[in-house]
Amino acid sequence: MDKLLFEEMLLLLKSNVEVYVHGTLESSNPKVRKVLKNGLDETIQMQDDIFNKMTEYGWYQIKNIKCKDIEQTYANLK
Repeated sequence: MDKLLFEEMLLLLKSNVEVYVHGTLESSNPKVRKVLKNGLDETIQMQDDIFNKMTEYGWYQIKNIKCKDIEQTYANLK
């Protein structure tokens, strides 16, 4: 149950980041932009905290990618 809750919170925060980014970029009022930027910073910090906790619990697996695989993927894009 906790894992599902953390996953949902992480997804919600990622969506909120998108809203804050667009609002910050599109705002023509410096005061509004500052409020949105502060919200963005806080949301990114919350997302990072949840990600770190999920990693600590083993709920978010991080895989190291070999340089060779990155180079191959890049070569395929050309």
